[in-house]
Amino acid sequence: MQFKIKCPEDFWAGVMFITFGVIAIVVSQDYPMGTAMRMGPGYFPTYLGAILVVLGAIISAFSFTMEGESIKPFAWKPMIMLSLSFVVFGWGIDHIGFVPSLFGLIVFSAAAGRQFKLGEVLILSVVLIVGAVGIFIYGIDLPYPLFWWR
Repeated sequence: MQFKIKCPEDFWAGVMFITFGVIAIVVSQDYPMGTAMRMGPGYFPTYLGAILVVLGAIISAFSFTMEGESIKPFAWKPMIMLSLSFVVFGWGIDHIGFVPSLFGLIVFSAAAGRQFKLGEVLILSVVLIVGAVGIFIYGIDLPYPLFWWR
């Protein structure tokens, strides 16, 4: 009897969740836990990491089957493009402003997919940026500059 992977994307997503969950648990061990009524700084990341590990195990377990295809190569393009989009947003929010960094996040994230249609991405960008500016800048008054000229 040989197990094969029915859905390789689900398997690798589960492995990623397990990895991030274990990292969160290990890093948060240096912080005091506290209790459920008085949570310490280590409480939330520890339990969030545990939830990620359990969720990753469930996702990975459901990706196995008795019949199916073998594990496909890892999808490097989405991993690189999504990581790049987070880096661009994190760097850009202080250097070029909220709106351009959010635009970079949306474009690089859309480029991580299998299909990239410039018109759709531009419309999506406008809608998401207007919504994000309305909610985060004007709604809850986050102190981020909209553009680099402040």
